[in-house]
Amino acid sequence: MNDAHLHMVVNHFPIIGIILGLGILFTGVLLKNNSVKNTAYGLFIVAAVFAAFSIGTGDGAEEMVEDMPNVGKNIIHIHEEIAEKLAIALYLLGVVSIIGIYLTIKNHSKAKLISFVAIILAIIGVFLAQKTGTTGGEIRHTEIRDRTTLIIVSPDEKKDRDD
Repeated sequence: MNDAHLHMVVNHFPIIGIILGLGILFTGVLLKNNSVKNTAYGLFIVAAVFAAFSIGTGDGAEEMVEDMPNVGKNIIHIHEEIAEKLAIALYLLGVVSIIGIYLTIKNHSKAKLISFVAIILAIIGVFLAQKTGTTGGEIRHTEIRDRTTLIIVSPDEKKDRDD
């Protein structure tokens, strides 16, 4: 299994994990159910771990596809920049989730505040996850690219396309 394949295997979980986690955490807050909130926190922690694996395999995947026709370094760079922001959001959310689990178990007065902080971070993360997923998909799926997306094409690639 090469880095591109490994990246494709692990990169979906941070996106799906944060979306599901947000829904679960929101439900836990509405129901005032600590077990449900802790489930969401656990999901956020796992999503943060998978984000680290995704970032770790991203450079190897980039090396394998950056010179392919219709890919280009610019579109990968856009994806990489947004993915790094998502990773930071997930790492923060993972730390907040660890604190949230601890405070919930200890029945601390700040546990409710932490759940709202986690919701805010998760909403930001879901926004970044959508952008990361879209820009990642655009790397190889040219049919979903916005027409304004710039692709820097070498003269050799242009010549090959014209033939």
